[in-house]
Amino acid sequence: MRGLAKTSRSRGALELVDLQRPSPGPDEALVEVDYAGLCGSDAGIYEFESAFERMELPTVIGHEYTGRIVETGADVTRFAVGDRVVERPIRGCGACYQCEMGEENVCQNAVITGVDHDGAYEGYVAVPETALHPVPEGMDPRHAALVEPTSIGARAVIENSEVRPGDRVLVAGPGPIGLLTAQIARAQGGDVVVAGVGRDAAYRLPLAEDLGFATVDVEADDLDAVRDDLTDGVGYDVVFDTTGHPSGLPMSVEEVRKGGQIVLVGQTGETTMPYSPLVRAEIDLQCSYASMYEDFERSLRLIASGDVDHATFLDDRFSLLDAEAAFEAFLAGETCKPVFDVSALRD
Repeated sequence: MRGLAKTSRSRGALELVDLQRPSPGPDEALVEVDYAGLCGSDAGIYEFESAFERMELPTVIGHEYTGRIVETGADVTRFAVGDRVVERPIRGCGACYQCEMGEENVCQNAVITGVDHDGAYEGYVAVPETALHPVPEGMDPRHAALVEPTSIGARAVIENSEVRPGDRVLVAGPGPIGLLTAQIARAQGGDVVVAGVGRDAAYRLPLAEDLGFATVDVEADDLDAVRDDLTDGVGYDVVFDTTGHPSGLPMSVEEVRKGGQIVLVGQTGETTMPYSPLVRAEIDLQCSYASMYEDFERSLRLIASGDVDHATFLDDRFSLLDAEAAFEAFLAGETCKPVFDVSALRD
C-alpha cells in the first residue's frame, strides 16, 4: 500500500510513499480506511507552519477519517472485525493531572494522529482501542469521515459557549470548522451570521448561503452598518472566532455586545490589541480546543438528525493521487472540506 507523507520541512513536500500494512498490537485494531478529510491542520503541515516543527519526517498525515476494522489484537474487547469506526485523534497519556481530571483533550503529554505518528492518508492504520469511536452502520462513510471536525464545533458551541435560543451569533471564518460551528449554533437556536474575507466570496461564503446563513464580507461590506441592522445596534451575543488569523480576535471584540461572549476556536498565533475594552465591557473570553468522547457522541446525533448538513458541505472532487491540487485549492479558499477516497492508496 501507499501513504501520503510530509517529507521535508518546506511548503508542499507531500509524497506518495510505499508502506507495509501495519500489524495491530495487543490493544489495537487494524482499520481499513475508507474516507479521510482535509482540515486546516493538514494545510498547516503542507505549509509547514512553526507549530509542526516537532514532526519527525517523513510522517503520513491526516486525522479525520472513517473505516472498518479488519483485524483486532488479543486484548481488544470493545470492538470486533467488521465494526465501523472513527478515531479520536488526540490521544491522552492517561496519567497526567488533566487526564485524571477527565480533560484528555488538554493532556500534558498528548500525541496527535498525523502529526506525532502516521495518520490516515494510507490504506490501513493500527489504532489503540481506547482511541476508537463506533459509527452507526447506516451513516454515509463520507459523512462519517467528518465526525471529528464536527465534534470540534460541537464542543465549541454546546460545551463552551453560552448560545441560547434567540441569541444573535456571528461566526468569523467560513472554513470547515466555521461552517460546522455555524450549523451547530443554529441547531441550538442561535440566529447565525457567517463572516469571511474577499477570497471567500467565490466559494465559501456562497456555500454558507447554500447552508441557509446570512453572510458578510468583512473587506467589502460596512461591518458597523451590518451589525447595527442585524442586532438593533447592540452587537452579537456570541462571536465564534474560527479564522486562525491574528485579525480574528480584534474583529470579534468590535462585533460582540457588552456582556457578550467570544469563543476562540481557531489558533491565531500572535495578535496585538487593547484589552481594556474587554474588561470594561465584561466580555467573556472562552477558548475551545479539540474534542472528547461526548463531543463525538453529540456529533453523530447532530448528523443523524440533519442538524448538520454534510451532503452540501463536503467536496469529493479531489484525489490523494494528486493531493497538491486539493491543498492549493483549500488554501486559496476554492474549496471548504475536501474528502478523499482512501481506497486509491490500497491499489
